Amino acid sequence: MKIFIAAGLAAGSLLLTGCTPRIEVAAPKEPITINMNVKIEHEIHIKVDKDVESLLKSRSDLF
Repeated sequence: MKIFIAAGLAAGSLLLTGCTPRIEVAAPKEPITINMNVKIEHEIHIKVDKDVESLLKSRSDLF
């Protein structure tokens, strides 16, 4: 008799666990787009002393 009660409780608990809410993860209907249009501009200004400028003109092999 105790086996039937234990089996009934086990079956009842299995049936109740089937009623738990379900969570679904779904993909969006529209595709994900990433805009990679980037414009990068650089300006480098170098101020040089006249002595260094004349050295660079006379010895162009430094750089």
